[in-house]
Amino acid sequence: MDNKTALTRGVEKIFPDNAGLEKMLNSGKKLRIYNGIDPTGPTLHVGHMATLMKLRDFQLLGHQIILLIGGFTATIGDPDKMSIRVPLTRGEVEENAKLYKEQAGRILDMENVEFRNNAEWFEGMTFEEILKLASEFTVSRLLEREMFQKRMEKGEPVYLHELMYPMMQGYDSLALGVDIEVGGNDQTTNMLVGRDFMMRHGKEKCVVAGKLLTDPTGKKMGKTEGNMIALNDTPENMYGKVMSWPDSMLPLSFEVCTRLPMDEAEKAIKDSPRDAKMWLAREIVEQFGGKGNGALAETAWTSTFQSGRIPESAPIAKVSGDEKLVEVLRANNMIASNSDWRRLVDENAVKILDENGEELEKVSDYDKTASAGNVIKIGKMRFLRLEEK
Repeated sequence: MDNKTALTRGVEKIFPDNAGLEKMLNSGKKLRIYNGIDPTGPTLHVGHMATLMKLRDFQLLGHQIILLIGGFTATIGDPDKMSIRVPLTRGEVEENAKLYKEQAGRILDMENVEFRNNAEWFEGMTFEEILKLASEFTVSRLLEREMFQKRMEKGEPVYLHELMYPMMQGYDSLALGVDIEVGGNDQTTNMLVGRDFMMRHGKEKCVVAGKLLTDPTGKKMGKTEGNMIALNDTPENMYGKVMSWPDSMLPLSFEVCTRLPMDEAEKAIKDSPRDAKMWLAREIVEQFGGKGNGALAETAWTSTFQSGRIPESAPIAKVSGDEKLVEVLRANNMIASNSDWRRLVDENAVKILDENGEELEKVSDYDKTASAGNVIKIGKMRFLRLEEK
């Protein structure tokens, strides 16, 4: 690992600039570098991996990595969409975060990672302390986020707690005493608000805004968008989902999800996009689904794809007679949202098979109930067996 890779691979922009960060890296100081993750879902996904891979770049250079779980901020909700995010309860946050440390350990050396939770400092704050903190931020600065501007243009509300989120993220940096914050480019405004805050307290902080793994429409690959590869997916499902990505995603996917040489990846894409995609899928499974599983997942995928049979490793869900199929699929990470479900049904992509793989029907009813004894097939490669509770 070298400074050039850390400064450029998967990086969209560095603040204040590349030269400033390079000077930090060459100072000989062991830098404190962090990323914050709000536990808004029960698993990390490939969308998180670009940032974790960047943290690993810095870790390999000998710097101190801090992974911050937003145990308090997740109960507030980052307004990262053109609508209000529903805050989570403390219990939901704790449940969601259970797997994060182990999953992050598939990328980072967790024995040398500081694993923190911002509930450590926010839970004990008095209202007087919160007001003092708020006095260091202006409404005009916090309203710079494009989503707020668009909401106000439409006459839609912007709530006070939403404006306080970047203030809290900025305080995280001060509480941790960091030198660098790493995050996706959709977090740039929040990260820069934190940079301004730290500079007022006499400390420089560089911001590394990374490229997001996006689909061809520009939507990021994540839980909300309904296109995620979850880290608790089986290796076979991970492999199959990568193989369903369009060829246009390959260059960016190689750049942010792997550290394979880009000149080799580009040549592979040019020679055979299908072979390149299989290489990418193996690499992602090896990295995120467990060492040694890449080749096994490829064998299973090839066999299933060519024969059309139900894979023996298909996950199993226990169901009762009155459960809606959409809820069963969401609970088993087969789909990410109700909107994802409706899109798949509208595309005739959800099929009900018998145990022999014969198609019984295409699902056309959004409220279809789940029936034990059936196998659900989504697209070409996602299967879920339904058994009686």
